[in-house]
Amino acid sequence: MQNSWPQVYPGMPTGDYSPAWQNCDREPSQRDMVASPELGWQYPANSSEPWGIWLNGGPGGSSLLGLLIENGPIHLLSNYSLVQNPYAWSNVADYVWIDQPVGTGFSTVDIDGYAPDEDQLAADFMGFLENFVKVFPNLATRPLHITGESYAGKYIPYITKAYFGMDNPPVNLTGIAMGDGTITSIETFNELPVVTVLETYPQIIGYDTQVFEYFQEQSALCGYNLTLQYPQPEHFPSLNAPVPFAAAYFTEYSAKLTKQQFVHELQGRHVEKPRKREFEGGQQEHDGLRARDMWKRDLAGRANGTIDPSYECDLYTEMIDYAFNFTFPWSAGHEFDYYNIPDALSPEAPTDGSVFLNDTQTRAAIHAPTSKNWVEVTREPFGPNNIFKYAYGDPSVEPMAFLTELATNATAHDVSIVIYSGNDDSLVPHFGSQIAIQNTTFGGIQGFTRKPETPWYNDVGEFSGIVHQERGWKYVLVANAGHLLGYNNPISALTLVREFIFGNNETGLVTNTSSGGVSVVGGEMTSLGNEIMTGQAAIYYDAATTASSYFFPSATVEAWNAFISTATPSAISGTSPTPSMGLVSSKVFSLGSALAIALVLLY
Repeated sequence: MQNSWPQVYPGMPTGDYSPAWQNCDREPSQRDMVASPELGWQYPANSSEPWGIWLNGGPGGSSLLGLLIENGPIHLLSNYSLVQNPYAWSNVADYVWIDQPVGTGFSTVDIDGYAPDEDQLAADFMGFLENFVKVFPNLATRPLHITGESYAGKYIPYITKAYFGMDNPPVNLTGIAMGDGTITSIETFNELPVVTVLETYPQIIGYDTQVFEYFQEQSALCGYNLTLQYPQPEHFPSLNAPVPFAAAYFTEYSAKLTKQQFVHELQGRHVEKPRKREFEGGQQEHDGLRARDMWKRDLAGRANGTIDPSYECDLYTEMIDYAFNFTFPWSAGHEFDYYNIPDALSPEAPTDGSVFLNDTQTRAAIHAPTSKNWVEVTREPFGPNNIFKYAYGDPSVEPMAFLTELATNATAHDVSIVIYSGNDDSLVPHFGSQIAIQNTTFGGIQGFTRKPETPWYNDVGEFSGIVHQERGWKYVLVANAGHLLGYNNPISALTLVREFIFGNNETGLVTNTSSGGVSVVGGEMTSLGNEIMTGQAAIYYDAATTASSYFFPSATVEAWNAFISTATPSAISGTSPTPSMGLVSSKVFSLGSALAIALVLLY
């Protein structure tokens, strides 16, 4: 780690921040609010239109990567060329991408200036906003939505808590949105949902019903078999960190953002359990059915009504190990994409923004610091002293611990809360987010009062998943999307941000009727109400020099469907419902000519 500092460039304004810094040739440098080169810095004067902030997770992940590969106005292609993104979120509102905490991406920091915890991170963020509105005073009163994904599910609640704690906050916060967010503990967002991941993508275990029943049993023994009720009558019990590697592994290795980095490290997190496990007589499971049958026969001896000592309650690793060992295409050496299950392409197309962002011309154009190179992930975002002490190097408690208090303040301040998930994400699956919602009291009631079971559709009329709204909270499950929503399904992502984050589309809203009953806008489909939406049928992998799709035999799938219909509540059909369910017509939420600004928080 080293000191870094902003670039001092010719003609840079002097003195405190003020509208004088708005000149597009003189971007602020001390907190280096870096503009997208072609868009400049001017905001509409006297505007009451909303604006948005985007935060990537990590922790320590640069939001500029989100700008370049997910939801920004320009997209970085695998050949390192840049193109305009027609699905940019800046088509909906003025948008800002911020590198934080300090030291992340192009953000600069003294070696002893790292934020030691989430509370300091939030205080730093509020300090940034105070300076930012000095440069753009009209933003102080315009409605602000803070949005982000993954570890931003921890950042955003702490930032919002800091906002509610200020007597005179610098901005007008009206909404927060977290996608595939780490709102809960590691066990809740990663380990607990394993069975629901297998229900969504039974391809992982080759549609094997015996293996599924084994994971069901282990989940129950570990206390992961929580049941959602509407409303939830009581709080869920705490999960007491039964995962033996949690502190050690997630502390040392979790400062990763890109799929390639994360996959590489995650595969090696259990050195005592190699990716290809050997069985008696030297026979390897790679040889197919015989090895798989040996593994299944061994289930009784290894578990037999007790927690499997080989993995303890690390069901996530066991699930991935099974796929690597026994299930094509992963058993043939193809990568398991933790962020996007059906993508088994190897190698992945590069998503490296460093070539563009560290280019001399780019640095000069955006006045980026020259004292450091931009990297996708800062390894120690909470400083070097924390990395081997706490999971993720972050000593702060998960937001679930204060989410009811946050919800109470959000209701009092009329701040909306949106939680969305990609259905194809295995790393932070949607079930953990649903646990967080049902474990939170808002509007005087714990959790939603009805199951989410209202379909929604994107701008081209495709079935896009499930939406539900109650008492200022919205939950959106997105079909055909993984951890990185804007990257996997940009069309549905744009519809989501326009209609349900910035807009007032009421699809899925629970309302009271004049007769004292309850109605849901857009209707309810009972087939959509069992927490599971079947994933995509195909697994995509590379065969020789071409990409291929692998479908399991129809008889295998039919046998699974017959089994799962009685083993668990009926899963959501992968067939898209028709949009004739009384779905509210799309309400176009137009902001006219919106601007996109990429900011970097520097200290």
